[in-house]
Amino acid sequence: MAHALKHESSSTRKGAIIKAIVCGAGIAGLTVAGQLAERGWEVVLLEAAPERRTQGYMIDFFGPGYDAAEKMGILDRLRELRYPISEARFVRPNGRSQAIDYELVAANEGGKLMSLMRQDLEQTLFDVLPESVELRLGSAVVAVEDRTDYVTAVLADGSRISGDIVVAADGIHSAVRHDLFGDSAAFDRQLGMHTCAYTFDSPRLHAKLGDALVSTDELDRMVGLYGLRDGKVALFAAHRVNDTVLPADTRAAIRAAYAGMGDDVAEALEKCPEPDKIYYDQVAQIELPVWSRGRVVFAGDACQAVSLLAGQGASLAIAGGLLLAEKISSDRELSASFAEYEEEWMPVVADKQAAGRRAANGFLPHTLFQLWKRRAGLALLTAPVIGKFVTSTITGTKTFT
Repeated sequence: MAHALKHESSSTRKGAIIKAIVCGAGIAGLTVAGQLAERGWEVVLLEAAPERRTQGYMIDFFGPGYDAAEKMGILDRLRELRYPISEARFVRPNGRSQAIDYELVAANEGGKLMSLMRQDLEQTLFDVLPESVELRLGSAVVAVEDRTDYVTAVLADGSRISGDIVVAADGIHSAVRHDLFGDSAAFDRQLGMHTCAYTFDSPRLHAKLGDALVSTDELDRMVGLYGLRDGKVALFAAHRVNDTVLPADTRAAIRAAYAGMGDDVAEALEKCPEPDKIYYDQVAQIELPVWSRGRVVFAGDACQAVSLLAGQGASLAIAGGLLLAEKISSDRELSASFAEYEEEWMPVVADKQAAGRRAANGFLPHTLFQLWKRRAGLALLTAPVIGKFVTSTITGTKTFT
């Protein structure tokens, strides 16, 4: 596909409509694509999957993304979609449980916390995507060719598309990152866990769960269950692994990993759907030392994955995507815009990644002492002053405005 504009230097961008190729239609990609289009850019949004992903899990949406969502005008819609979780309840093998009042946890975040299904957040970003954005599903980018005054994305089917910049928001397994920087293992910090999520029908469990999020409480593995508005029950789970390579049969792996965890989990495992209906992945962080090369810049998990342990992946994807769009829409040269984006956002991400690593043994305790420590920490979350300190220790202290 021929480039629609003359290939001119970024220093002459003022007043010109320029073209961005955004790789990945996840939270970061949708944010960047939408924000650039609103600022007058021509945007092509490429997504490798043949259809938009519907699998996902419940997230606690807070932190910098909360403020970014308000700035973008989508916060009211997210409030409509949020789940009013009353409590998080941790059930031990002996049947005893420990509950946390979610309103008190939200108070530790100044009230700026809501529980959302990840796909609802993604759908909201898709719904507000300007009509001018050209979305191409089933378009996997396998390589980029960076020239002095333009860049070309090479697709798996052999077709090519050129533009002024490529935004690589193609996730933790980024093909663009692999093409530009080589072996992903050099930037991939595996945390020794796998995670999964899916939904299933169970009127019994849906009634039993009510508006609570119920998780198991034992060593090396956890299963969380919660009811959805459509009457389904959602499962979110994680377990420690010795080999982080993804299994060939995810359903079999899930059933083996979580067997023997009680009747409710047994029902959830029995109703585990076909692999294409399951979200399953490694728990990992991406630590890319530079977030741009030439006319290619990275966003979201492709450069800054913090892992589910940090609890702010979606929040950081939105806030970082908004910041990137603001920077590259300025009249400064691209190299200066990319540098400012990295300088301002890298410290925030590094802080959240460190918090995620600290939280690993609390999220999935490996020893009885770690399990006791997690239980004690959960008890402190509801304490008026100490709770805020514990929350900041878990989520990180670095802020961005």
